[in-house]
Amino acid sequence: MTAATSDLAPRDLEARLAFAQGAATRLREAIGGVIVGQSAVVDQTLWGLLAGGHVLLEGAPGLGKTLLVRTIASCLDLQFSRIQFTPDLMPSDITGTNVLVMSATGGSTGQFQLHRGPIFGQVILADEINRATPKTQSALLEAMQEHAVTIAGVRHRLDEPFFVLATENPLEMEGTYPLPEAQLDRFLLKVLVPSPSEDELTGILARTTGHAGGEPPRVLSSAEVLELRALCREIAVAEPVLRYAARLVRATGPEGAGAPDLVRRAVRFGAGVRGGQSLVLAAKAVALLEARAHVAFADIQRVALAVLRHRIIRSFEGEADGITTDQVVEQVLAAVPTRPEPVQQALEAR
Repeated sequence: MTAATSDLAPRDLEARLAFAQGAATRLREAIGGVIVGQSAVVDQTLWGLLAGGHVLLEGAPGLGKTLLVRTIASCLDLQFSRIQFTPDLMPSDITGTNVLVMSATGGSTGQFQLHRGPIFGQVILADEINRATPKTQSALLEAMQEHAVTIAGVRHRLDEPFFVLATENPLEMEGTYPLPEAQLDRFLLKVLVPSPSEDELTGILARTTGHAGGEPPRVLSSAEVLELRALCREIAVAEPVLRYAARLVRATGPEGAGAPDLVRRAVRFGAGVRGGQSLVLAAKAVALLEARAHVAFADIQRVALAVLRHRIIRSFEGEADGITTDQVVEQVLAAVPTRPEPVQQALEAR
């Protein structure tokens, strides 16, 4: 929706934006009562929550990834499910299965009843998702994309809002399986969880080695989360900002217009359509958290790393040279102007 087509009165829109900003402040404060530091990680996770996308958290063990997800779930009045991914986990352990239930009279006839798996929740913690085999990981594909699960030929809708927060250890650690590209693309954001600073670590030690604290308060209901997601979709994006997002996405591929030399040398495949959609949606979430009705070029730049880093596939040369996808995205941001020169526009139009 653009400013020209919006049917909301400015006063109503301003009130809704103020509500969104206040809700985000309450949510940050509630999470901060449990999580020490990691403000950037919390903000990026909130981008995913408001934009209606899923978030992948990557970091070494012990950095509080699971605790962060559990804390966010405790702050939301939503049904929480945890799936602990292991090498022997089966797809039916996630989605559920039909179970034969015999009649109460003990006769020989019975009927099948659906035994729902943990995917039938609203906030799903997929803990250590890269510990499971690709076959089991793929059980999440339909749920993440379509918010539905098909079991024995019957499609079951999942309750809204539906939000997957997955954690993973770095891929070079033992006993892990790389996530398939199709599944990575379904995550709106990939957030890297850094090690705490000295001050943060001191606070963590003080908080976790004494008496256990209470549960964080619930600050948002299911209806409020859905309202915030609807409002996020209504944030306006001007055509020049949309074109900038499109140029960024195209420049992440070696054959894209405006791709820097590093991309042509170190990248095999760049981001696709979902990458562009995710850029815009995440940027809308940033604007919403700051109570702004319009997306700026800076919002696109702010979310680019988290949105694009997991959608770029490096070439053999790029991997051999140790080029990271973050370096690729940073080069693309530096090379692609927010507003192209007239000559460049003419060349792209041909």
